[in-house]
Amino acid sequence: MAISIGDITRGMTLIYNGELYEVVSFEHVKRARGSAFVRAKLRHLPSGRSVVETLRDSDHLEAAFMENRPLQYLYNDGAAFVFMDKSTFEEYRVAPDLLATFKDFLLEGMDVQGLFHEGRLLQVQAPSFLTLEVVETPPGIKGDTATGGDKPAKLETGATIKVPLFIRVGDRLKVDTRTASYVERVS
Repeated sequence: MAISIGDITRGMTLIYNGELYEVVSFEHVKRARGSAFVRAKLRHLPSGRSVVETLRDSDHLEAAFMENRPLQYLYNDGAAFVFMDKSTFEEYRVAPDLLATFKDFLLEGMDVQGLFHEGRLLQVQAPSFLTLEVVETPPGIKGDTATGGDKPAKLETGATIKVPLFIRVGDRLKVDTRTASYVERVS
């Protein structure tokens, strides 16, 4: 379905020059003379790279139909991460560079969402927040705030994040997978 530049919104998936792009940000520009255009930052879905494009109404833009399906993380075979479609039981291999920051927070059996276009898996979306257990962290020393009051902690997935000094081994933490940061301790 063809769309005009006035219909562009953040998060929309477009087919532009025969390729799939997600709109990261955009700015409508209207000049006194000449036609309006949109300066948009687009993320190429198959590769994950970002580009800045100037879009005009004369450009052929189409809204892409995207489908979300539940996936389950199975394992990492060293070269790729393997996910299973929970409805068809089909397995998909995903390169590590397409998983962004949350690849360090994957646990076997974890449920995630897969973004599909015409039956092809393009992106894996993890939950924004996860609850994970601390398996290794040095003890916090009372009064040791010269470094900002935080220390490294290794989580059950193998990821290391900065946590406050009062966190101990065995604590369960709420972690933001988008920024790979500590949010709060969960009881």
